[in-house]
Amino acid sequence: MARHSGHNVPANFSQNDEPVFAWEAHEYEYIEKHPKWYWIMGIALLAIVVYAIITNSILMAILFILIGMLGYVYAEREPRLIRMEINPDGVVVDKIMYEYEDLKSFWIFYEVEAGFKVLSLHSKKTFLPHIHIPVGDANPILIREVLLNYLPELRQEMTMVDRFSLLIGL
Repeated sequence: MARHSGHNVPANFSQNDEPVFAWEAHEYEYIEKHPKWYWIMGIALLAIVVYAIITNSILMAILFILIGMLGYVYAEREPRLIRMEINPDGVVVDKIMYEYEDLKSFWIFYEVEAGFKVLSLHSKKTFLPHIHIPVGDANPILIREVLLNYLPELRQEMTMVDRFSLLIGL
């Protein structure tokens, strides 16, 4: 099977005339955080922890302290460059295979103003209904053309969690 990677490389075909497309992108969009961002997040977290303590929810306070620590580590961590591939068996993201038989459809979120390009796979699994895959500098039109050979394209809406993550820069 012929495999090619690149940012805007057209879909290539294997010996079976099966489309194959690969690209690399950072696992998420890294946004430099201003000190004000940390202050706002810290105050919000402190308010939740104080509320938890006042309402005698110690477990909730501990949980949010851990979430805050984990959030800080995640906010400071620079994203890795990972490889994505669309092949006849499924979509591979950093060595994890999402087989077509486990997927319902796909949609590409492409918001030019926000610089936001994400491939979203709608999974048949209950606990992981949407798998978001960064497009990076790859051409979303070429990704779409290849995926149409394997999955239907059905419009998806961004969830409130997705929009909130974009808003706060996570």
